[in-house]
Amino acid sequence: MNETDPLDLEIAASSFAALGSEQRLTVLRVLVRAGPAGLSIGALGRRSGVTGSTLTHHMKILSSAGLVSQTRQGRSIICAAVAYDQLHSLADFLVNACCADASDAGEVHDHG
Repeated sequence: MNETDPLDLEIAASSFAALGSEQRLTVLRVLVRAGPAGLSIGALGRRSGVTGSTLTHHMKILSSAGLVSQTRQGRSIICAAVAYDQLHSLADFLVNACCADASDAGEVHDHG
């Protein structure tokens, strides 16, 4: 069995926690679709259906997790997904050990 580094597990858990909301996941998906140029906060709200203080709250959580950035350009705030490598790593974290214990699954265990 291949053990996962506790730090890797902690980072993955933190990232998954940040994505543990339908609205945050929607916001991130909209930003990923927009690409590196990102979107203004207004456009992000329109495309995601999440607006106002709710969007601000979700962006703060995603930003704290290192998944998105917010930069001021003149009077606009531009939001962008920045952690494409981290998102790939999260997907790899889930499927990396796929079927590693499959041979154990076929064993019959004696419970008596």
